[in-house]
Amino acid sequence: MNAIPPKATIARSAEVDHDPAETQDWLAALESVFRTEGAARARFILDRLERRSKEIGILDEALPYSPYRNTVPLEKQPRYPGDLDIEERLTSIMRWNALAMVVRANMAYGELGGHVASYASAAELFEVGFNHFFKGGTDGDLVYFQPHSAPGVYARAFLEGRLSEEQLKHYRQEIAGDGLCSYPHPWLMPDFWQVPTGSMGIGPIHAVYQARFMRYLADRGLADTSGRHVWGVFGDGEMDEPESIGGLALAARENLDNLTFVINCNLQRLDGPVRGNGQIIQELESLFRGAGWNVIKVLWGSEWDGIFARDTNHALLRRFADTVDGKYQTLGAKDGAYNLAHFFGEDPEVRELVAHMSDADVDRLKRGGHDFRKLYAAFAAAKATKGRPTVILAKTKKGYGMGGAGESRMTAHQAKKLDVDALRAFRDRFALPLSDAQVEGLAFYKPAEDGAEMRYLRERRETLGGVLPARRRTAPTVSVPALSTYAGFALEAGGKEMSTTTAVVRLFGNLLKHKDLGPRIVPIVADEARTFGMANLFRQVGIYAPQGQLYEPEDAGSMLYYREARDGQLLEEGITEAGAISSWTAAATAYSVHGLSMLPFYIYYSMFGFQRVGDLIWAAADQRARGFLIGATAGRTTLGGEGLQHQDGSSHMQAAAIPNCRAYDPAFAYEMAVIVDRGARAMMEEGEDAFYYLTAMNENYAQPSMPQGAEAGILKGMYRLSGPEAGQGTGAAFVRLLGSGAILPEVIAAAELLAQDFGVAAEVFSVTSFSELARDAREAERQAMLNPEAEAPVSHVAALLPGTAPIVAASDYVRAYPQLIASYVGARFVALGTDGFGRSDTRNALRRFFEVDRQHVVIAALHALAEAGTVPRATVADAIRRYGIAADAPAPWTI
Repeated sequence: MNAIPPKATIARSAEVDHDPAETQDWLAALESVFRTEGAARARFILDRLERRSKEIGILDEALPYSPYRNTVPLEKQPRYPGDLDIEERLTSIMRWNALAMVVRANMAYGELGGHVASYASAAELFEVGFNHFFKGGTDGDLVYFQPHSAPGVYARAFLEGRLSEEQLKHYRQEIAGDGLCSYPHPWLMPDFWQVPTGSMGIGPIHAVYQARFMRYLADRGLADTSGRHVWGVFGDGEMDEPESIGGLALAARENLDNLTFVINCNLQRLDGPVRGNGQIIQELESLFRGAGWNVIKVLWGSEWDGIFARDTNHALLRRFADTVDGKYQTLGAKDGAYNLAHFFGEDPEVRELVAHMSDADVDRLKRGGHDFRKLYAAFAAAKATKGRPTVILAKTKKGYGMGGAGESRMTAHQAKKLDVDALRAFRDRFALPLSDAQVEGLAFYKPAEDGAEMRYLRERRETLGGVLPARRRTAPTVSVPALSTYAGFALEAGGKEMSTTTAVVRLFGNLLKHKDLGPRIVPIVADEARTFGMANLFRQVGIYAPQGQLYEPEDAGSMLYYREARDGQLLEEGITEAGAISSWTAAATAYSVHGLSMLPFYIYYSMFGFQRVGDLIWAAADQRARGFLIGATAGRTTLGGEGLQHQDGSSHMQAAAIPNCRAYDPAFAYEMAVIVDRGARAMMEEGEDAFYYLTAMNENYAQPSMPQGAEAGILKGMYRLSGPEAGQGTGAAFVRLLGSGAILPEVIAAAELLAQDFGVAAEVFSVTSFSELARDAREAERQAMLNPEAEAPVSHVAALLPGTAPIVAASDYVRAYPQLIASYVGARFVALGTDGFGRSDTRNALRRFFEVDRQHVVIAALHALAEAGTVPRATVADAIRRYGIAADAPAPWTI
């Protein structure tokens, strides 16, 4: 047994009171105020003391937030390393091209949408990053771009020669060919976008877990990620999403100084102010600082430096502190005269600070997020920070440069069309070399290839390693061992009882031992490892912990003790499905991000997958993820006793809607083995851009050995298991029974009851995937429809279920799941499923309640035969009485 490191010691220091008498005087004074003037007055004085302490620097780093000013003072601001004039001209050009792209699309097709104001506010943030910090190349940085700013990224790629003018003209028009997608979507632009961020909140949590996964790879010796950085440019309104803040504590706890958030604080979300009656920047500082992040604020541009220098009494800071964001938005939309009257003029001391300034001077005061010098100082300070992640809170104006058409306006987010006067004003404000005719025609502008701007643009990216964003599609393959070498226990089970959860954990546990594939497997669990029988992995591969294990675990003397290690392979994420799926996505896309093929297995309660974090799974699909999702304790009736919120009856329907998700509901261990083997080969050896969702049950039952020749049918979604085929001595009473997952044993038993009690022959099929069957049948149907003169293809389901013999299909999921194939067969199709809310009870009671037990399968089969005139209706009534089924009981889906 490995030695357990000694407990960490924590040094503590105590302040020494050098003047107890003075201290007592202060305390007595506070107590006197409280006694004579009450608690309200005492709190007021304490508030003023705290504010003053922050103003003069005593509590500069104190929670909950620092004064409303730039974190990096002027005297510590580094020299700007670039050519400001050229960068400002380039930024103006990109602003125009982004605006022209969106406005042009909406003048032609008013329903296309698009966004101008977000990029207008963030342009300087992006350009400081692109020109000085965002490293390109195969070992470059990963940038999560604010999705509504995608037009600005396209505008830069146009100048770089990576996108053509025709592509810009077809923004949000993808179907005809070379158009550009609305937001960052790797599925739609697989050589361009690195990561998807289109759904608010997924970018921040993915960025955190991607930065963490980089450390995981390095600590396990799989890749050198020391030179790589993760940047996330997000909106202040976006931070209200729970996923946006879901990983903040992890980032600080694991000292992820390879991570920087840049939050574009334009104070405005889609409909209005983010915090009209508060201050979102101060709120975010409190949030991030409390989570352990380094916080850098960039609030005011260089034009304010002289004003701050004169404000020796901190009157301006007091004015800032008393101004809510709703008013800041109004001030941003107004001119200098209005600001003089309604901000500076409301406090005589503050008014005196700008007495020498004209209306035009005040109008030129910029927010810090539009000042290259201030932003560079913040970015540089962030990169220099060690031991913790950094967030840059940059104050900007939404729609910056759009004037009355959108600058700081409530309607800025919806601004997609500008009139000619507004376009000309935009051109004039940014001194763009465009004629009136070019402005009216929304012409894209590109400087001469040999001009100063284009040379500078190329030089900066060459210095930083290459263009960005850019995505690679492939990575070196990793071999998968022969199925028989690791799955013999499942292929030749011989009636041994086990659950399919036990089977799948044993499968990937065996794969972990393989010399090539083993190190690439990433087991992930959200605090249920013991539930799923994975405790042996604690000892076998260890739990990843960047600090190692700084304590002696309570179970140190056991064989399966809780072993944390810096090179641990298991990611035990705690109770955060959103965090666990984000880790899975990082591992599942490592082939693209790191050029390193990894094979993650994330195992979880199936109800807490697609239903709980479905948006994050959809984003993983967009990012072309490769890996296994294991929905354990799956189905609505296998998890006895747990009840409504734990019993999954719908995940397979949600999985069926994702084009690159291969979803299976295996009933037997050998089925699980065949699917895992095929999935591993498809992803690791063949580079298939798909991921596999497997449902696994915690119910133990006899596991047969694999029938000869079953592999192909298992993968296609269905194969014949038992019983006579139609027309082979079955007589008139013949039915086909389809069973999936946990309900297949009930279907097999139902076939025996039909033969034993009613003389009805039944052909039994194991359906491993109704969704895969439906995909195949849809394609066959489409080909037949679009090629009417050619021989119609025959789908797998049609080939196995010809004729008119009634079909009864049962699963542990809602009826809509087996009904996915109903329209592709020519016979009467009866679906049984678990529609309705879950219940707490035994498996047998649950199956009887949801009408998917063997007796209800028999009733459904007899009823279908009676409808066809094959058996008397009295036979159905007899079966209902025989099995004690309450015909007058309410349906399980009633409320």
